[in-house]
Amino acid sequence: MKTIQDCLQERILVIDGAMGTMIQRHHLTEADYRGERFKDWHSDLKGNNDLLCLTQPAIIKGIHSEYLEAGADIIETNTFNAQVVSMADYHMESLAYEINVAAARIAKEAAAAFTAKNPAKPRFVAGAIGPMNKTLSLSPDVNNPGFRSVSFDEVANAYYDQIKALVEGGVDLLLIETIFDTLNAKAAIFAVKQFFRDSGLPELPIMISGTITDASGRTLSGQTLEAFYVSVMHAQPLSIGLNCALGAADMRSHIEELSQIAGCYTSAYPNAGLPNAMGEYDEQPHETAHFIEEWAQQGFVNIVGGCCGTTPDHIRHIANNVQRCTPRAVPVLEAAY
Repeated sequence: MKTIQDCLQERILVIDGAMGTMIQRHHLTEADYRGERFKDWHSDLKGNNDLLCLTQPAIIKGIHSEYLEAGADIIETNTFNAQVVSMADYHMESLAYEINVAAARIAKEAAAAFTAKNPAKPRFVAGAIGPMNKTLSLSPDVNNPGFRSVSFDEVANAYYDQIKALVEGGVDLLLIETIFDTLNAKAAIFAVKQFFRDSGLPELPIMISGTITDASGRTLSGQTLEAFYVSVMHAQPLSIGLNCALGAADMRSHIEELSQIAGCYTSAYPNAGLPNAMGEYDEQPHETAHFIEEWAQQGFVNIVGGCCGTTPDHIRHIANNVQRCTPRAVPVLEAAY
C-alpha cells in the first residue's frame, strides 16, 4: 500500500474537519456523556468530548466515517485533550491512556474500511495531540509572571503516555496541533523522540500545526511564524502548518509565508471564518473551499482541511476544489554555515 509520503508526492491531501462541531450536532446530555460506566461519577462530564470514545464510540466512528465519505485522506483521533494534565479537569487522569487507545482503534477501523473499498486511495489516522490547558511559557497569575502551573517534565511525561497509547492503538502518524505555546510543543516533540528511542519501534511521521492568534502574525507565546518554524524544525516533521484561530481569509498571508520558508510539506486547516456574536461559524462550505482552492493554485499547500466550525460538507467542497491542483513542491534548502 502507498505510504503517506507517496501520496503527498502525487496530490494535495485532505485532512478532516472539526470533531467538536460534529459532536455538538448530536445534542448530547450529561447522561449521554456518562454512559452506563460513569453514571455515578462524582463530577460533571458533559463537555469531555474525548470520553465519548469510551461511552459513545459509535457516534465518534460515525463522525470519522462522514469525513472519510466526504473525501478526507487523513482523520484525526478524538484525543485533543486526552492527556493527564487536561483530563484532571474531570478527575479522569487515570483514564487518559485508555481513551487514547480506544480513540486510535475507532479511527483506524473507520479508515481501514474506506481503504478496503478503494486501496488506490489509502486513508490515514493521525493521533491528535492538543496544546494542553496549561502553558509552559505564560504565567496564569498576572501578579506573578514567573509562576508556572506545570513543569516541562510534567508536560513531557503527559505527552509521552498519550503518544504511547496512540501508537498502541495503531495510528499512522502523530499530529501536534493548535500550538499556541511552542514550549509545550517542544515537550511533545521531546516525548515523541523519547518514546521511539525507548520502544525501539520505527518512528512515525510527525505533523506540526501552530496557531497564529491575531493580526500581529504571532503565536500567543509571542513568536513570529518564522521563529516558530525555526523552533520546531529540528523535529524533522513530515509537515508544518497552521490551524484554528483564523478563518481562511485571514490565514492566507501566513500560509504564503510558511510555504516560502518550510523545508517540508505544508498544511493548513482554518476555521470556518470567524465566530459570530453567538460563537458560531457562518462561513459556508463553498466559501471556505474557494479560499483554499486559491492557496492550492498558488502552490502554497500540501495538506488542507478544516478546523472549528467546519463539517463534512466543508471537507467535501475542499476535496473537490483541490483535486485538480498540483501540490506544493518542497524546496531544497541550502544548509546555513
